[in-house]
Amino acid sequence: MGSSRLTGRRRALRLLAGAPAALLASGARAQQPSMNARPIPASGELLPVIGLGTWQTFDVGDDAAARAPLGAVLTDLVAGGGKVVDSSPMYGSSEQVVGDLVASLGLRQKLFIATKVWTSGREAGIREMERSFRRLRVERMDLMQIHNLLDVAVHTKTLEQWKQQGRVRYIGVTHYTSSAYPEVERWLQTGQYDFLQINYSLAEREAERRVLPLAQEKGVAVLVNRPLGQGSLFRGMRGRPLPGWAAELGIASWAQFFLKWILGHPAVTCAIPGTAKPEHMKDDLAAGTGVLPDVAQRRRMAEYFDAL
Repeated sequence: MGSSRLTGRRRALRLLAGAPAALLASGARAQQPSMNARPIPASGELLPVIGLGTWQTFDVGDDAAARAPLGAVLTDLVAGGGKVVDSSPMYGSSEQVVGDLVASLGLRQKLFIATKVWTSGREAGIREMERSFRRLRVERMDLMQIHNLLDVAVHTKTLEQWKQQGRVRYIGVTHYTSSAYPEVERWLQTGQYDFLQINYSLAEREAERRVLPLAQEKGVAVLVNRPLGQGSLFRGMRGRPLPGWAAELGIASWAQFFLKWILGHPAVTCAIPGTAKPEHMKDDLAAGTGVLPDVAQRRRMAEYFDAL
């Protein structure tokens, strides 16, 4: 993302910077709109609709200077009503960085921590997941997912046992490419999973044809990865204004436009944009507040985007 998040986002941030100082008072914060939340079908537990992904952005190792804004991102996530933080052992040092920062900031009880297993073989899977527990500094994982369906049958057996033992609260599967959707659908049909993590955005809409309706039918919560098209959505928006009617949905930036469009889909539980910038985290969180678009409004948003 980085420099590609331009135009509407920068305009919105300038407006925020110029707001009266009184708006920064604690009383004003208390009056800010609360985050929308949706239930996890398997339990009814509510999750805020905007979370945080950590691919690339949290892969900074021991670099203290690089870690500093990431701590602010996590703090802002919680302050803005968010909860879900998603990582993976394939994200370099991200799990370790998340674990260290969450522990130092005392945020564990306020977060829903999700990660993945991404290897072949039962014993290798167990070793990798145990390492994730240590890196993320958790005794009980909120959500463990099988990354890109790698050795899914083997890891599902392990995770079902761990769920019964209370080591993980929820289990899920993930993917990020439409070519894998038929296999994703086959595994969703088994009814074994609480969560699906899938790619979905105005740039990648294939999931809405079959995968999202199936998840809804099977009572599977949906985390949306790549919600901003890995920044590609912003490149086409340079110099282009938001439509005037976007204000009706409380949209003040293109990031909020893209995220609200996703959140308007009834199958979506939570979108997890990734960022290393606190100002972007705040902007993303704003998309989860206020009214969300209905079917007609989503169609209008898509048509406007397509016409640009």
